[in-house]
Amino acid sequence: MAVPRFKTSKARTRRRQSINMKLTAPTMIECGTCGNKVLLHRACPKCGFYRGKQVLIPDSKV
Repeated sequence: MAVPRFKTSKARTRRRQSINMKLTAPTMIECGTCGNKVLLHRACPKCGFYRGKQVLIPDSKV
């Protein structure tokens, strides 16, 4: 079995680990009804539609 010759420094370890810890921006799509940007698989908070059907009653500010 292979054994490391020298101790791996904290900087080298953390540099290697940081590559896999990057955050990615969530995927946003346009609502088919109103054109608002919405997260995937969620009802539009602006118009209340999901997959072409009204599922929420949006809060109207009167």
